[in-house]
Amino acid sequence: MAGCLDRIARILTGDQTATGAGQPWHLLRYEHTVRMRALLIGQGWSPAHVNKHLVALRRVLRESWRLGRMTAEEYQRAADLPTVQHTRLPTGSHVPPEVVAAVLAVCEADEGPAGLRDAALVAVLYSTGCRRAEIAALGLADYDPAARSLRVRGKRDRERLAYLTGAAVARLERWLAVRGGTAGALFCPIGRTGRLRHRDGAPAPMTGQAVADIIRRRLAAAGASRKTPHDFRRTFIGELLDAGVDLATAQALVGHASPATTARYDRRPEHRRREAVDRLILPEARPL
Repeated sequence: MAGCLDRIARILTGDQTATGAGQPWHLLRYEHTVRMRALLIGQGWSPAHVNKHLVALRRVLRESWRLGRMTAEEYQRAADLPTVQHTRLPTGSHVPPEVVAAVLAVCEADEGPAGLRDAALVAVLYSTGCRRAEIAALGLADYDPAARSLRVRGKRDRERLAYLTGAAVARLERWLAVRGGTAGALFCPIGRTGRLRHRDGAPAPMTGQAVADIIRRRLAAAGASRKTPHDFRRTFIGELLDAGVDLATAQALVGHASPATTARYDRRPEHRRREAVDRLILPEARPL
């Protein structure tokens, strides 16, 4: 949220070097905040991005009230900003099984440690639906081979257990045979010479962007269209719901705070609409 407040401060002050820290947020009144809402909409951002900034603005106003810098009435009036209503089709795309198979084949053709690491990474991503940052943050201690589970730390430091398929465990074990049993990051960077990178004697962590780069590079080598780690997450949720897994279970597995977020990934209504249209028959051309 700090980044949102920084951008709001720059819009308010016209100073492109301004930050949210130290701004007199407690002096804002409704006439200021409603104007700010209009300016945010005028930035050309998506409705979701505008709403994210409005949430940040409401939060800093609430903190001003809690600290006694605003009266309750001043806070309630200034924070009474409606969200920007919108309906958007979900972004991203499905990752077909044949694409995953092709990527794994590319990884297997790489006889170095990077091939084993990337095959394990793809398998974990496909069988858990984890976010790229969650994959990057995994440590060896988070892996329980007996339970076939990973302890995942998601947004707002919420922990959950993600479970691996038997095939994913097999690929992860092959990678760990090369990585070794030293405590540290589960997936670590590998240099051009094939050496695993360490920090303070332990495998160094990767970044979420590094995970995305690996997926992009391996997909390109497989001749597949561009996909992102989030497309794997979307596919995981869609496959669960298609298989009849209830919404609450799917929500728990992927770490969504709200079931409404998980429901946006449900492909079944789209399938039903497609099947309904397929029942229509377009008449052949025939003169009256």
